[in-house]
Amino acid sequence: MRLGPARALIAALATLGATAALAEGLPARFLSQFTWAAGVDGFGGLSGIELSDDGLSLTAISDRGLIVTAGLTREGDRITGASLTGMDEIATRAGGRLPDDTRDAEGLAIGTDGTIYVSYEGTPMIARLPPDPAQSGVLPLHPELQAVQHNSGMEALAIDDQGRLYTLPERSGAYDRPFPVWMFAAPRWQMVARLTRDADYLPVGADFGPDGWLYILERGFNGIGFRSRVRRIRPLEGGIQAGEVLLTSAILAHDNLEGISVWRDGQGRVRLTMISDDNFRRLQRTEIVEYVIDKPLQ
Repeated sequence: MRLGPARALIAALATLGATAALAEGLPARFLSQFTWAAGVDGFGGLSGIELSDDGLSLTAISDRGLIVTAGLTREGDRITGASLTGMDEIATRAGGRLPDDTRDAEGLAIGTDGTIYVSYEGTPMIARLPPDPAQSGVLPLHPELQAVQHNSGMEALAIDDQGRLYTLPERSGAYDRPFPVWMFAAPRWQMVARLTRDADYLPVGADFGPDGWLYILERGFNGIGFRSRVRRIRPLEGGIQAGEVLLTSAILAHDNLEGISVWRDGQGRVRLTMISDDNFRRLQRTEIVEYVIDKPLQ
């Protein structure tokens, strides 16, 4: 199948749609969108993402149970290249100390000590992968997290500066029911807040920013294409929170964005770097998309 005209149309729509956040007067401003074609068997299906402090390297996870690492090339505010540096099986990294099926990895969080945490959607699970594989294992889950809807588990996973994990299910069980935000401070889970639900969006990624806010990436799909929204909340303030909307993208502006990394650049600005899951389909793409918040929000 020839994809040239289709990709040209999608690129044109993306250029038009990527300005949506700015046009609507929302705080996040579009910077760049890079399509990553690594040309390696098994590459794709990327969900969670974490960037280094300097924004020049990334760690991601794939739906096929891989940890992917890469270096990024930048020119000014634009990402212009990505060089694959590693693709390792999560099961191998864990030294055989995880359940047999470690595919369907969705959420990613990395602690300050280098410990990698991976959440799973199909069978609810959070794997812990410290630098020493002998210490790898699975975290205990609260019964409510074990009982989430099928294939609607913990896509979003984040860790704060005190090493506490946060997650929320992709679905809340009803259109008018807020999403529960759970925190794990060993050895127990606690529901610390609820995020209001909009019928058009579901949470698929999360990360703590350098400002201490929890940023939540949400995805919408209308049968034609994807659209994305990012909100931020302070989970420890409790209660039901709508949060602050930082960006909304138009349909087809970007592909299926599922992972988000929030970091501060050399100018002191908060950047939102997101990655798309191409579902290993020829008509979809692996995109690295970046927005910036030029000034602090009130």
